Amino acid sequence: MRVIIAAAGTAGHINPGLAIANKIKQEEKDSEIIFIGTTRGLENDLVPRAGYKLKTINAYGLSKKLSIENLKKLYLTLKGFGEAKKIIKEFMPDVVIGTGGYICGAVITSAHSLNIPTLLHESNSFPGRAIKMLAKKTDTILVSFEDAIPRIKNAKNVVCTGTPVKIKRQDYDINMKNKILQTLGLNGTKPIVLVSGGSQGARKINEAMLQIIKTKLNKNYQVIWATGQKQFDIVKEELENNQESINNIDGMKIVPYIYNMEEVANCADIMVGRAGAMTVTEIANLGKPSILIPLPNVSHNHQWYNAKVLENAGASKIILNDELTGKNLNKVIEDILKEPSQKTKMGENALKIATNNVEDKIYKELKKVQK
Repeated sequence: MRVIIAAAGTAGHINPGLAIANKIKQEEKDSEIIFIGTTRGLENDLVPRAGYKLKTINAYGLSKKLSIENLKKLYLTLKGFGEAKKIIKEFMPDVVIGTGGYICGAVITSAHSLNIPTLLHESNSFPGRAIKMLAKKTDTILVSFEDAIPRIKNAKNVVCTGTPVKIKRQDYDINMKNKILQTLGLNGTKPIVLVSGGSQGARKINEAMLQIIKTKLNKNYQVIWATGQKQFDIVKEELENNQESINNIDGMKIVPYIYNMEEVANCADIMVGRAGAMTVTEIANLGKPSILIPLPNVSHNHQWYNAKVLENAGASKIILNDELTGKNLNKVIEDILKEPSQKTKMGENALKIATNNVEDKIYKELKKVQK
């Protein structure tokens, strides 16, 4: 099978594309797969690192504001349609797949004009503008959450497959859990709260965590806190100004990034973070209670809709970004922990909305559209 995958921008767009590519290779070893992206996004690191060839075109998000810069971006984006069509004609794929980013408009439209089967994957509960615009041109749209299906109009076919993620549920015994916690300088005597704002960090969440430390609120639980690479030094300096060392805070491990996230997440009792589609999917797969702080001012407020999927299932508590403080974050953590039956039930409810065998379901739909 010859496949083109369009994915650009963030890891949330690129990693599902890589997972689909790996599944195709697993099923059909002789398959040839290339990616189309831009010169600016994480695809330039992640795609070659995974062993796939990356072709780049021009594609930009456009604002409604009339400006010279926006007109320039419009010109380059329109140019990108021709660039995409040229790549597709040269490669002649059996199927073209889009997993997110501005890139999908040019690539899916070009494939459709050449009568090549197309699929789009949407990770968010509230589909983005590109998905809605391309619905009629796409043979099948794959979604992560059932909630997304009625929000996509005029689509030929919409199927809930889930989103492929790397982090899976592991049933560690007490010895394995303690071994992992010991590497972090923590132990199994108190509950573990995992706090992460993603690879770049979340300033508002970090500020709330600093308030918790300064007022010594985390007496009844331990914390593993990933500040984000860019914000680690800021947090370190803030703590030093408060006469505290980032490496010596009782019951707390603070790091820029967690590389063994699957191990750490499986040891956590509660997960705290933003509500990106990948995060919400991972929380569901892990079966963990969560506290979600949706990032505001994103397209269609999609993180709030993602968080509502877990909240409506009784698996998560939402704190709005503007309302987040160390005091109210601590209160929600304490409320969940003081009722063990509620914590257990929230985890069970999260598992109920997890989608299993995601890669198998996506591959099945891929084979259906292949001519």
